[in-house]
Amino acid sequence: MFILIDKKIPDEAKENLSAYGDLIEIESNGIVYDSISGHPDIFVCQTPTNLFVAPNTPAKILDSFKRNNIKFEAGTNPLGNNFPFTSFYNAVITDSFLIHNLKYTDEKIIDFNDFKTKINVKQSYTRCNLVAISDHVFITSDLGIFNALNKIPLVKILFVKPDQIVLPGFRNGFFGGCCGVFDNNLFVIGNLNRIEDGETIKSFLKESNVNLIELYNNQLFDGGSIFFLREH
Repeated sequence: MFILIDKKIPDEAKENLSAYGDLIEIESNGIVYDSISGHPDIFVCQTPTNLFVAPNTPAKILDSFKRNNIKFEAGTNPLGNNFPFTSFYNAVITDSFLIHNLKYTDEKIIDFNDFKTKINVKQSYTRCNLVAISDHVFITSDLGIFNALNKIPLVKILFVKPDQIVLPGFRNGFFGGCCGVFDNNLFVIGNLNRIEDGETIKSFLKESNVNLIELYNNQLFDGGSIFFLREH
């Protein structure tokens, strides 16, 4: 198992994550702005069966994917320093849904997932703000995403306030960017007791039969999501 992370997440979180797989750490310079320069969810879009990667992702990361037999496909749009050129790959894809601001989704992601229900949201940084616990269970820190998904039959979604989430360079980060999901576990970069909605999140996870793994004992840190990748 390989785990894709931002090189800048706290060392304690890295150490705890390394018990679950080999870490692949992203860092870049001059591709996107500094606060998100290592964020996996900016460079990569993960679907249940595939991995789409910005064509100007650092060569070191692409070489690591190739060396470790991680299957991926280069997208069409290169990333740029400003919005919307930072948002092409920040979609959430499940077995049933493609959720993103579809105005900006890379065309290869659209084509590959064309058979799925498309949910258009205004928040272009969708993965930053939304974590798919399963195909129909979600947590978001964006009210627009919450309202869009809350209308979908059988979908279970929780809204949490992002105010106390750390993202260096910004007033706050977003909940989705603190999280990764693997094998019925929600991994969180931080301790949920450090945010106002922590107990609500814990109850939601318990009701959804999902285990919580907190990666370090401090404020939640938006590291641009955690992606668990298998060899192919």
